[in-house]
Parts: sequence; C-alpha cells; structure tokens
Amino acid sequence: MPITVPDLDCWLVVGSQHLYGPKTLQQVSAHAEALCAGLNASGALPLRLVLKPVVTDSDGILALCRQADADPRCAGLVTWMHTFSPARMWIAGLAALRKPFMQLHTQFNAELPWATIDMQFMNLNQTAHGGREFGHIAARLRRPHEVIVGHWSEATLQRRLGDWMRVVAAVQDSQQLKVARFGDNMREVAVTEGDKVEAQLRFGYAVNGHALGDLAARIDAIDEDRVQALLQAYEADYELVPEVREGGERRARLVDAARIEAGLRDYLQRGGFGAFTTTFENLHGIRQLPGLAVQRLMADGYGFGAEGDWKTAALLRAIKIMGAGKPGGASFMEDYTYHLVPGEELVLGAHMLEVCPSIAGAQDRPRLDVQPLSIGKKDDPARLIFAAAPGRAIHSTLIDLGHRFRLICHEVDVVAPPQALPHLPVAHAVYRPLPDLARGTEAWIHAGGAHHTVFSQNVSMDQLRAWAEVFGIECVHIGADTDPAQLKQMLRWGEAAWR
Repeated sequence: MPITVPDLDCWLVVGSQHLYGPKTLQQVSAHAEALCAGLNASGALPLRLVLKPVVTDSDGILALCRQADADPRCAGLVTWMHTFSPARMWIAGLAALRKPFMQLHTQFNAELPWATIDMQFMNLNQTAHGGREFGHIAARLRRPHEVIVGHWSEATLQRRLGDWMRVVAAVQDSQQLKVARFGDNMREVAVTEGDKVEAQLRFGYAVNGHALGDLAARIDAIDEDRVQALLQAYEADYELVPEVREGGERRARLVDAARIEAGLRDYLQRGGFGAFTTTFENLHGIRQLPGLAVQRLMADGYGFGAEGDWKTAALLRAIKIMGAGKPGGASFMEDYTYHLVPGEELVLGAHMLEVCPSIAGAQDRPRLDVQPLSIGKKDDPARLIFAAAPGRAIHSTLIDLGHRFRLICHEVDVVAPPQALPHLPVAHAVYRPLPDLARGTEAWIHAGGAHHTVFSQNVSMDQLRAWAEVFGIECVHIGADTDPAQLKQMLRWGEAAWR
C-alpha cells in the first residue's frame, strides 16, 4: 500500500496575557476554537490540529512545552499570538522545547471594521505586533522556526501549513527510524560512507548491519502461496513481456524475484525497519540483485539506498513522508550519463535497477522484464521499466563533511526522452538541470554533491529547507538563479557559519 502521513497531532498554542481581563481572554478562546475547527475542516492539513488552553504566563508555557516533548503523538507546535503576549514569558518554554514549532501570524478577522473600530477591538486583535514580540524572542534564543503570514482561511496559507506539518511528521518518523544495511558500503566509494553515530545524534535514526545469511534464510522459507499471490499482483499491475509470462523462458527468474520480495518485505516488517540498503558486491545466498522488490518497497514508502548508501535511504524515507498523498512521487536516483549536444544538454538519470514506479507518468504502465546485469555476477534480475513523468523535480542529497552534514537540493526540469530508448533495460528520467547542465552541475560538484540522490516531484524547496532547519544543518539550493562563482563564495561563508 502507498505510504500515508503518520497519524500525529500538532498543538495549536495561542498566546495572550491577563492584562486585558477575563472577557478578552474568553473572546480569544472562542476565536481559537473557531480557527482550529476551520483549519481542521479545510482538508488541507495532513495532521490533526489540537487546540490547547490559551497560555498567559511563563509557568503555563513551560509546562505545556514539556508536555509536548513528552507526548509521542505531538509532532510540533503551531503558535499564534492573538493578542500581545510578552515574550519574556516564552523564554523558559522555548528554551526547553525540543519539538519543532512554527508561528502562524494571522488574525481572526480578515477585514477591519472601519466604521466601528475602537480600542477594545484593537486590544483584542493584536497579532500585528504580538507576533513581532514572539518572533524577536525566538531570534534572540537562536530558535529557527517557520513563519506563515496571512489570513487563516486562505488556501495558500493552509497549503503552507499542511506542508510544514508533513515536514514535522517526517522529523518525528526519523526519531524512531531503523535502517537495515544488507552488506557493507561499495568498496572504495567515499560519498556513501558517513558517521552513523553522528547521524543518530543529529537525525535520530539508527543504522545497523544485518547478515545476508539471515535474509537469505527468510527468502528461502517463503511458501509457494505467497509467491503465487505476488505473481498475480505483478500481472495485474504491470505489462509483462512475453518471456516472463506463464510458460515464458524467463519465468523462473520472475518467480525468484517474487520470493525475494516476499522475504525482504517480511524481514523489514518484522524488524520494524523503514529504510534499507543493498549492494551488488554482497549477495551471498540470494540468487539475483533485488530490483523489482526494491522498486515495489519504495513505492510503499520504504527508504532505499544502493551500495550501502544509508544516508540516501533515510533521506528518501523522510521525503516519502513529506510528499505522501500528494501528486507525483519520489525515488532513489543517480545521474548516469549526459547528452552534451550544444543547446540540447540533458541528463539521463537511472540506476542499475532501483527506480521507484511512483515517479512514472500517469499514462506509462511499467513494463516488467528480466534482463542481464553485467555487474554482481548473479542471475539476471527482474525489474520495472518506465520513464519518469515530465515536470519540475528536485534532486536532494545528504552528505557528511566530516564535522557536519549538508543537504544539497538541485531543481531540474524532467522532459520526455527526445527519442525512443528501445534497448535501455531500466527505469529512467531525462532532465535538464537548472539553470542549465553546465552551471547546475558545476555548482553541484563544488557543493560536494553525491552521485546518488533522492528524486522528488511532490515536495517543495520550502519543505526541504524547513526539514534541514529543524535538524540544524546547512541547506544548499541550486536553481534557476544559481551562479557557480557566487555559490562558491556562499560555501566559503557557510564553512564559517556552520563550523
């Protein structure tokens, strides 16, 4: 089943003070109830917004922040300064708070009652400067947070709030994410390595190695009914080439692939894993490199990285959650080869097998085939073959610089392949990097970008920046306005700022 956003809450925390008297506080509470109900009913929020009692003093704010940190259902706080809420009241709470928070800078009424406005109205509706007081103390405390400005009934504001909720849901998922590493890192490769201890301290997820023999035993123990059920699912969902249909000369390889999928899925489910890695250099006891199995598991929301790339596996899992339920998809990807005809420069992105069908075009029914693989020295593996849907996408990579992490995001325009690719036996995406191949790729290389990426069509740069900000890591954006020389200078400044 496709991944869904986890069942979590965000708390709506409304700030005020006792200065205005009980009648004003009652109005604040009534407005907060109506706003909370309206946002929940909008259909734009993937998490439930839970209203908390209006906070009016330091002790109450600190207690609430501690409760939020202790509640596993709470993914973050949405703060709204309905009136003026003196910011010193927020110091202890925000200093103690570990959960993400954002500032909803809105006002209950959209229109000012010009003909009747008086000081009572002004004292009640003070977001305009109450929010500035809150923002000042957040800046003073060096607590980065999202700020969304506008009327709460606007679709744009609701969409932005929903996107932020997806980010904090991904952050919450990371805190208990387990990544299974089958086999080690590809030999002699640098960028797929990294400090797992520092990653667990920073992001929360745990990466551990698991024996291929245990996975192979699980695969071998799969009963024939499970295999047949998967074969029927393949026939229903994909276009099988004649050679892998019942009686075809490559059918046995597809049967092996189904058994591998069932065993791998069992292993991950029983161990509570949300992401995993494999490597073609370590397949002892497994008949073929898992290709079809990996593609289908990614489509169900698992993170994946090839050749032991656990950082990409965990990042893909986070992006799967951020984009869950939205149009488009996300996949493991690699810039594989270039089309360098002047004026027509393109990148052909692919991998040996492992590209997620969630990025396939709506009219493109993936083709299921078994083809030789000239690396790994195992049986010919099964795989789904398709082209990614045209449109804007983002390549993201998380790199370990030795003393810190950096998220690099590169916008690309996906296009239909200029010509048919009848002999390419893998799923693929053809894209034009922004601002163009030369400048975009130069910027990527200067930033230290990896050759493995997460290719996503359903998350925004704002979400990726917010995700990096929550974890306190650098985010480098390469897009239409990127100039490599300026980016190099920005990276030098970043070394000082992020040291």
